Amino acid sequence: MSATATDAPTDGAGSAVPPEMSAAYRRYAMFLLLLICIINYLDRQVVYILGEPIKEELGLADWQLGLLSGLAFGLLYTFLGLPIARLAERANRPLIIASATGVWSVFTVLCGYVTNFTQLALARVGVGVGEAGCTPPAHSLIVDYAEPEKRSSALAFYGLGPPLGGLLGMAFGGLIADAYGWRTAFLLAGAPGLAFAVLAALTLVEPRNRIKQAAERIREATPSLIATLKYLWSKESYRFMAVAQILKVFIQLGYAPFLASFYLRNHASELQATATSLGGALGYDLGAIGLLGIVLGVSNGLGGAIGVWFGGMMADRYGKRDVRNYVRIPAIPAIAGIPVFVTAMLVDSVTVSLLLIFLHGFIVSIWYGPAFAAAYSVSPGNMRATNSALLLFLSNLFGLGLAPLGVGIVSDMLGADMGAGEGLRWALVILAMVGFITAWLFWRSGRTLQQDMVAF
Repeated sequence: MSATATDAPTDGAGSAVPPEMSAAYRRYAMFLLLLICIINYLDRQVVYILGEPIKEELGLADWQLGLLSGLAFGLLYTFLGLPIARLAERANRPLIIASATGVWSVFTVLCGYVTNFTQLALARVGVGVGEAGCTPPAHSLIVDYAEPEKRSSALAFYGLGPPLGGLLGMAFGGLIADAYGWRTAFLLAGAPGLAFAVLAALTLVEPRNRIKQAAERIREATPSLIATLKYLWSKESYRFMAVAQILKVFIQLGYAPFLASFYLRNHASELQATATSLGGALGYDLGAIGLLGIVLGVSNGLGGAIGVWFGGMMADRYGKRDVRNYVRIPAIPAIAGIPVFVTAMLVDSVTVSLLLIFLHGFIVSIWYGPAFAAAYSVSPGNMRATNSALLLFLSNLFGLGLAPLGVGIVSDMLGADMGAGEGLRWALVILAMVGFITAWLFWRSGRTLQQDMVAF
């Protein structure tokens, strides 16, 4: 089949030009998609701050915590992404997003009712099944909603969801766990997604349905999966940037589930003293987990959100001057974040360490908008949902599936001789070194990006 777009009007990138939508509706749609993404990552990451109390109650090892954060969640999440994306190339994307949101929300609630590791692992699998239907159709929909010259910013706006969701997951989860226990945190985390699922189904517009004859011709115009994969693999720049994104996600998803455990193991007394002092000043019974949830949530969430916004702005500004900047912008912070993170792991002061984690959250989030904009720029519009799903498939296969589990295994091995705190510290330091390879791959992809791009 042809790899070109439909015969409907296009913007030159193979994307159907969206019908007339008011600026107010575009803002509403983008905001709703952002809220859904925030809930997506809140439900995904709330388990990170709950890891230690779950471990204590259910009697788990670090490798099991890694499994819950990675492989249990990522197994079907990873493998369902591609078929759902193929469906999104043809079917109603808002309904896919709405259905997915409802599914993962229900399974998040069920996490609060488990009584053993197996049940919790199965519930996390269910969360992953639902979340597999979010980002690929959402990215595809955003590219159709946004004006061509604003797509990098639009993708970056949606990309605020992961850090903001992480912020809420860590802060909200920690406070609720301190006050009411980890089970209640899961129950309250899952409930809002059900309302957003209804809103998505009732109010988001499928642009294809408003383009004359597009609904009848979209199936015929969509290339096969094999044709899409061959097309993308033929682009040298895509091969390098895809591996770079895989390693980038590998690093970030490798350390994220263990940061709270790292601080609770290595800085517990200082955290508790600070929590007691601050809680007394505020008239609130604040515990170490609650304090850590707030601080890590703000550090990674607010710092990450600023980084995502900054990266999208830089890409829109400097990508016009030289398209290689779409991949150079992610390459620089990939290296710059390494010494910041390693210092945060090694410094004695928890205050200095957490300040460095805030800085690190900003630096390592700059890549999102520019990298995805570059990746989508080499494929026509009728391949973009599959393109998104392919990147997520590969990233999650290694990032979600292997990184947390790998860090947990290395931590357990080193901890046998060094102690649990030191073992985890050095497992995280080793992981950070992968950033050097990531930076080179991003930079290298710029050599052929110009010739591989379709109009974007």
